[in-house]
Amino acid sequence: MASTDTQAETNAAQPGDAAPADTHDAKARAAGDIAGLEAGLDALESTVVDRQPWLRTLTSKALPPLIAIAIVLGLWQLAYHFQLKPHFLLPSPLDVARSLQEKWLQGTLLDYVWTSVSRGALGFLASVAIGTPLGLIVARVKAVRAAIGPILSGLQSLPSVAWVPAAIIWFGLSDATIYAVVLLGAVPSIANGLVAGVDQISPLYLRAGRTIGATGLAGIRHVLLPAALPGYIAGLKQGWAFSWRSLMAAELIVNAPDLGTGLGQLLEQGRETGDMSWVLSAILLILIVGIGIELLVFAPIERRVLRSRGLLVKS
Repeated sequence: MASTDTQAETNAAQPGDAAPADTHDAKARAAGDIAGLEAGLDALESTVVDRQPWLRTLTSKALPPLIAIAIVLGLWQLAYHFQLKPHFLLPSPLDVARSLQEKWLQGTLLDYVWTSVSRGALGFLASVAIGTPLGLIVARVKAVRAAIGPILSGLQSLPSVAWVPAAIIWFGLSDATIYAVVLLGAVPSIANGLVAGVDQISPLYLRAGRTIGATGLAGIRHVLLPAALPGYIAGLKQGWAFSWRSLMAAELIVNAPDLGTGLGQLLEQGRETGDMSWVLSAILLILIVGIGIELLVFAPIERRVLRSRGLLVKS
């Protein structure tokens, strides 16, 4: 009789013992289903990129600009042929090419380019060093933003050439004048770009950073700047454009033997001699350098930043 009761208790306990195992299996199946669902959603959101042949990629990227250049040169040649302006006022593309070749054979062309590029790079780096902390202060301190935010916007819209007379009075005909004009042109653009980037940060990121203890300089380094990076890069691009334009405006006016000859001074020398081929050659070099810096430096950085944030999809 005791044996029967024990067997009954054992049989009665078996369903209770099996319940935890069944629950564990159900949870495992549910977790597997959720993981599969997440994988499916990730697969739907991801873009499968087929690697294109390098020749096709090169053609798709290089052909449109080359066609545009060919159209411009064709229209230029037609204007020269039909003498919309006298030939001494509107030289042909071949005349401009000969002028560039002459400077190249004289060994001075690269010196002109390097003088301006080195000035522009140094002025831009100084502008970044000043504009970045200024932009952070304006973006995060309400009193400072209310006080100097409108002033920065006004300075950004002010033509850089307007600073040249004042800079000449302050610093004379020196490199300091050129760099002052570059700084006054570029710093407001970089600061405003960073302010715009910070304004676009989701408050959730900032609260999450404070929750994990990322405050003060650590919060700026690890949360604020990375989150504002797309807007900051756009501000840097615009800052370089203002640096380059400000530099050319300063070089056009600030002309002294001790300063060396940059592209702006080269352009002014062509005007003084009345050599239109020389003038157009200098304009062409200024354009090439500006476009080259944009394509070789800022465009790859911007694409990488946007792609890392899912804002740009490879195609």
